[in-house]
Parts: sequence; C-alpha cells; structure tokens
Amino acid sequence: MLTIASLKKGQRAIIKEFSVDVVPLKLLEMGCLPGNEVLLVQTAPYQDPLYLNVNGSHLAIRKATAAQIEIELVD
Repeated sequence: MLTIASLKKGQRAIIKEFSVDVVPLKLLEMGCLPGNEVLLVQTAPYQDPLYLNVNGSHLAIRKATAAQIEIELVD
C-alpha cells in the first residue's frame, strides 16, 4: 500500500482513500480529498513534517498522518 509518507521529493500522486477518523478536518478543508493530486515539495530535517502541494494549496503534515492516506502514483 502506497501512502503520502512513501513519496519521494518531486513525485506526484492521486489520493485514493483514507479513514476520515484519522485525517484532521483542517486537511479535508484544504483539499486533501480522494481524487485530488498531491506533490511532495520538500521534507523537513528528520523527514517530518512533509511539505505538500495539494491542488495548488501548500500544506505541511506529520509523517504519521501522511502514512494514513493511500495514494496512486502519477507518471
């Protein structure tokens, strides 16, 4: 199972699914929804948090949260 946490810098993916109980409401409001494209822009030192671009919105999320969001890689 691929998750946002498994992305490498510069990789793009489509969000497949996740448990709404695990993902904070704020991420949902910022467009972190199934079907949306996500790009890993950068990782902080020690690989946490992850800096993402989700449909034009820039956000940082913890690696533990990113590991709960399933993705499908885009070529």
